[in-house]
Amino acid sequence: QVQLVESGGGLVQPGGSLRLSCAASESLSSFYAMAWYSQPPGKERELVAGLLRDGSTNYADSVKGRFTISTDNAKNTMYLEMNSLKPEDTAVYYCYVVVLNYEYWGQGTQVTVSS
Repeated sequence: QVQLVESGGGLVQPGGSLRLSCAASESLSSFYAMAWYSQPPGKERELVAGLLRDGSTNYADSVKGRFTISTDNAKNTMYLEMNSLKPEDTAVYYCYVVVLNYEYWGQGTQVTVSS
């Protein structure tokens, strides 16, 4: 059972930045895939950024050039660097991993972009 704990959410003004963290209970090297999803109010959860074991990444069109997914294997932590934030980025953000064909989700962290 993999435990994922997110942190770093909060209230930020449009144009601002945040860095979300997702601390895993085991080594990231065991994960086949890692990702961040967002769920805006009243909408379905959607993929924001993904990272495969081979290092390849993919991003939602709406965040390309603004968000970056990365990892620190020494800390067993995955990050989502979010820049130039917009009000439409407001959502609960979840980290997600796949290991041995099992899927795990974090509890979510709220990001609110508002002036």
